[in-house]
Amino acid sequence: MVMLVLDSSAVSRLAERSRYAAALIHALRDEGIWPPVVPSVVLVECLHGHAGRDAIENRFLKTCDLVEEVSEPLARRAAFLRRRAKRGSAVDALVVAIAEPGGTVLTSDLRDLDALAAHAQDVSIERV
Repeated sequence: MVMLVLDSSAVSRLAERSRYAAALIHALRDEGIWPPVVPSVVLVECLHGHAGRDAIENRFLKTCDLVEEVSEPLARRAAFLRRRAKRGSAVDALVVAIAEPGGTVLTSDLRDLDALAAHAQDVSIERV
């Protein structure tokens, strides 16, 4: 089974109440790769820290599997990927590291995540 990992842009896009988001979620469920994994550090980038402004994202996040802990080996792997790629944020690097091996990351930030995935073990990056 393929692991699907969301970055902050994917969380924001899929949380929208749009036909596109609903169709994509439906397709991912049909493919058997739902629910997605969302590292808790992603919340720093996609939430505002205000219950009212975060309501849509919070409702969506209840349908996801949140990864709350970042182990030392995972953090070291993310640091390695970031060093090799010479780009991307720490959060981006953790998203890619969590998707290893064989996972797929949904994002709108193809440039940074593609660069990180080029050094990762069998991680694909897909536009959301």
